Amino acid sequence: MLLALHKPYGVLSQFTPEPGSRWRTLADFGLPPGVYALGRLDADSEGLLLLSDEPGLNSRLLDPAHAHRREYWAQVEGIPSAEALARLECGGIDIDDYKTLPCRARLLEPAPLIAPRNPPIRVRQSVPDRWFSLELTEGKNRQVRRMTAAVGHPTLRLLRVRIGQFALGDLLPGTWRELTAVERTAVFA
Repeated sequence: MLLALHKPYGVLSQFTPEPGSRWRTLADFGLPPGVYALGRLDADSEGLLLLSDEPGLNSRLLDPAHAHRREYWAQVEGIPSAEALARLECGGIDIDDYKTLPCRARLLEPAPLIAPRNPPIRVRQSVPDRWFSLELTEGKNRQVRRMTAAVGHPTLRLLRVRIGQFALGDLLPGTWRELTAVERTAVFA
């Protein structure tokens, strides 16, 4: 079985709580027994999280040799210039002694219509913000946030909206569903 969950803000990508943690876990969503997360999203990130009870899917999806694209929408401080987007796309941004691979980066115009986050992001009246899309084939710890900060645009809100050719679509935060055979194929496309 392969499931898609729209992970809300403030949820760990695991079933067991961490001692003293203020974050909720996947155990709060009534998922079928025996499933586990394929990859992770940080507690402060939102969006598409795949879960399965099938051995081997994790490596098939996350192994860099397979180069599955993941698309993230990032709301950042400021308005990224063409130069900042080009720097992201070229790769080579240093993250803990790792150089990022080339990716795709583009402004989202108009801004996507996304339900407000609870709690809301911080808003500064003197600093505009902008949404953009970043498509990666790798997934280092907090990579998108580190990449946007490296080009001068700290991330305020981050959503994963697509894995492979399977998009989050209209799945509401905190809800999940099993993927169809066609959608499964799209994940690994």
